[in-house]
Amino acid sequence: MTPVAVVLLVAVTVLLAVGVGTATLGVAQLSSPAPTATIALDATADRVVLTHRGGDPIDVGELRVVVAVNGEPLRNQPPVPFFSAAGFRPGPTGPFNAATPDEWTAGTSASFRIAGTNDPTPAPGDRMTVRLVVDDQPIATLEGRVTAG
Repeated sequence: MTPVAVVLLVAVTVLLAVGVGTATLGVAQLSSPAPTATIALDATADRVVLTHRGGDPIDVGELRVVVAVNGEPLRNQPPVPFFSAAGFRPGPTGPFNAATPDEWTAGTSASFRIAGTNDPTPAPGDRMTVRLVVDDQPIATLEGRVTAG
């Protein structure tokens, strides 16, 4: 091999190593642990109340809420935070309301009301499941019976 070929081979090897190292560090920085929290569910025929009982604060801007009634997901899911959205009555409370801070902390409740235009509409005795997801990582799955309110 000529000296020029050796220098080129070393240069290519160094560039590849730098590229792999940068990609590896980038992936490591992207995967942060999901928050851990204890959340309580209280569901009536038209209102869902979630209470943060303890644990890490949750950034509601990164939170996805998925609601199912008797195993069937609502046609319209709550796009938290929001003020008015299809399938929901206006004016959710706490950190689910777009006018409040995005951080959901221990001791606070957040609620939303399911409109009769959503499907399925919960009725007393139905089983409601609420999944909370942050960055595609589930942080809680809550189940309870819908009460008359």
